Amino acid sequence: MQNLEPILIFITVAEMGSFTRAADRLGIQKGRASTAIRKLEEDVGIRLLHRTTRSVQLTEDGRAFHARARDLLAEVDDLHSMFAGDHVALRGRLRVDLPTEVARTTIVPALPDFMAAHPELELELSSTDRQVDLVQEGFDCVLRLGPIRDETLIARPLGLLRMVNAASPVYLARYGIPQSLEDLHRQRHRTIHFSAMLGTKPNGWEYPEGDSYATLQLPGSLHVNSAQTYDAAAMAGLGLIQAPLLGICQYLETEALIEILPDFRRRAIAVSLVVAHRSNLSRRVRIFMKWIEDVLAPYLE
Repeated sequence: MQNLEPILIFITVAEMGSFTRAADRLGIQKGRASTAIRKLEEDVGIRLLHRTTRSVQLTEDGRAFHARARDLLAEVDDLHSMFAGDHVALRGRLRVDLPTEVARTTIVPALPDFMAAHPELELELSSTDRQVDLVQEGFDCVLRLGPIRDETLIARPLGLLRMVNAASPVYLARYGIPQSLEDLHRQRHRTIHFSAMLGTKPNGWEYPEGDSYATLQLPGSLHVNSAQTYDAAAMAGLGLIQAPLLGICQYLETEALIEILPDFRRRAIAVSLVVAHRSNLSRRVRIFMKWIEDVLAPYLE
């Protein structure tokens, strides 16, 4: 495995586009990373990387070498773990990104049991509502909500996340409890607008219509880009929301929020675990992905 270290360093530098970030990721000195790749280029007799003061990019030969090198490391990892049973401890670092509400309400509360079962595993957990770059930011896997538009990524669909229409008791006392879509306009209901990027057009109030879905444009003066702020604004009585059950089930149980219009929920959201390459599926990634799937199962359809 020591002889494979220069290849691991090369892959990390190539994918992160930086000697500094790669060295930080691997926990080594930048000079060591630079020396390892220079020696690797001497050994294979080709230039693998274009280096400038601002960026590091693969050469044409480097791209071909990178693809084969990833396959090689994946094969070595599988070879080491192919006979490993549950008694063999997971080791190494695992870097994962999760949507903020999924992390806060569901994954983190369940983590103590997972970490206790794998005490030698080092988990780096990022939580954000933006779409991270798996390769550039060095993630082993991410959990994505919604469609996967990047065809270069490898997605494992887990199911559909159930949605709920909800509002606070204070809000409903002021505007009334809608019993139909017509009531949303007749009672002058307002919605809290959510969009991942402020300034873009809100999605509107979505509801099923025949075999598809349609939207109503409801008024509302508050626009947010955070799932936590979205839920908090609803509990403050600022408007109606359409949110995943996973994120607000605790508020429904305590009646801080009340479900409305259960027959007119917006379409369920696709949930997927995503990796950048099939060769990312090391034993620790596979075990973590299976654990995530089990934790989320009660909230999926």
